[in-house]
Amino acid sequence: MTNMNKQIFNTFLIKYAEIGIKGNNRYLFEDALVAHINAAMKTIPGKFLTRKTPGRIYLECSEDKNGAAFDFDEVVEKLKHIFGIVYICPVIVYPTEDQEVLREQAVKYWGDMYGKTDKIFKVVCRRGNKGYPLDSMEVAADLGEAILDAFPDLKVDVRKPDIFLNVELRDKTYIYSESITGPGGMPVGTNGKGMLLLSGGIDSPVAGYMISKRGVSLDAVYFNAPPYTSERARQKVVDLAKIISAYTGPINLHVINFTDIQLAIYENCPHDELTIIMRRYMMRIAEHLAYENGCHGLVTGESVGQVASQTFASLVSTNEVCTLPVLRPLIAFDKQEIVEISEKIGTYETSILPYEDCCTIFVAKHPVTNPSRLVIQKHEHKLDDIIDDLLAKAYETDEIIEIGK
Repeated sequence: MTNMNKQIFNTFLIKYAEIGIKGNNRYLFEDALVAHINAAMKTIPGKFLTRKTPGRIYLECSEDKNGAAFDFDEVVEKLKHIFGIVYICPVIVYPTEDQEVLREQAVKYWGDMYGKTDKIFKVVCRRGNKGYPLDSMEVAADLGEAILDAFPDLKVDVRKPDIFLNVELRDKTYIYSESITGPGGMPVGTNGKGMLLLSGGIDSPVAGYMISKRGVSLDAVYFNAPPYTSERARQKVVDLAKIISAYTGPINLHVINFTDIQLAIYENCPHDELTIIMRRYMMRIAEHLAYENGCHGLVTGESVGQVASQTFASLVSTNEVCTLPVLRPLIAFDKQEIVEISEKIGTYETSILPYEDCCTIFVAKHPVTNPSRLVIQKHEHKLDDIIDDLLAKAYETDEIIEIGK
C-alpha cells in the first residue's frame, strides 16, 4: 500500500469473493458479514454505518455523538480480522453528476492521493448506473485524458500499470485506487460450530484460525494436569485463545482436569501406547462437551505423520472413539507452513513459551507408531472398573472461561 493521504477518506468499500457465488442464499452470508463488521466497530471510537447495496458493502465512518473521531488505521486493523473480507478499499464518494464534474472529481482525487508523480496508471470504470450517457470504456478514456492533462508527467499503460484508478458509477460515484488485503474466507458462524482441542503448542491455535476462516464458530477445551503442569501453562492457553478470538469471535474455553485419567492410564496401560490412549480419552471428553454445547464436530491441530500419535494408523485409532466428525484443517501441512501461519496471526511467540502441557508430561520414550485398534481396545479394558468414575469427576472440574466477550 502506498503512503496514502488517509485524511481524505471516511468510507470503505468492503469486497468479498466466495460469498458472491452463494446464489439465492447470498444475502444470509452478506448479512452475517455486516453483523461482524458492526460488532467490530462497536469496540472503537467513532460512529459507523454499514450499508449494503447489490454486490457491495460500504462502511461509512464519522465522529460519534461525543465528538470522538474514528481512526483510519484502527478501523482497517479491525476489518483485517473479519473473515469474509477479501479487500478493504478506502473510497471517496461523490454524487453522480455529468461527465465534466466527474472529470474534476477524478483529477482532485489523484491530486489528493498522489500529487505530481511519474507513475504509470490505468483508469478502470464499472457502470452499475446503466442510465449514464457514456459506456465504461468511454468514461475510462475520458478520465484518463483529464488526469494526464492535469499531471503531464504521468504515463498510461493498460497492461502493467503501477496504479489502478477505479471508478464505479452506481447510486453515487465511488473512486478508489488502494486495496488492503483482508483475511478472506467465510463469515464466522455461517458453517456451524466446532469444539477445538486447544493445547499450548503451535498447531492447535492455527487449526482454530483455519477452520474459522471457513465460517465455523468455536468453543475450545484445554486439558489441564496439575500439579504436573503449572498455572503459567494454563494462562498460556488462555492467552492463545484471546489471540485467535480476534479472528474467530468469542470462545467459551473449557478447562478440564485430566490428571487422574492420565495417571490411571500410566499405571494400567502399556507405556508405548500412553499417548494414543490418552488422546482417545481426550477425544471422548471433547465430544461429550461438543454435544452439550451444540457443536457439530471436533477440531484438532493434527498433521499426518508429524509425531507418533499422528500417523495414519494412530489417527484411525483416535477417530474410532468419536461419532461426531473430526476436522483437521492442518492435516497436509508441514511444520514450517504451520509456523508461518502462526507468525502471521500472532500466536507463535506465545506458543513457544516453555510451559509444559499435559501431552508432553506423560510421553513414552518409544511410542507406538502403527497401533492396532484391537490391541488398543484390549488394553483400554484394563480401565473398565475405574474409568466411568474418573470421567465423571473430570466433567465436574469443567471451568468455563469466556474469551473475547
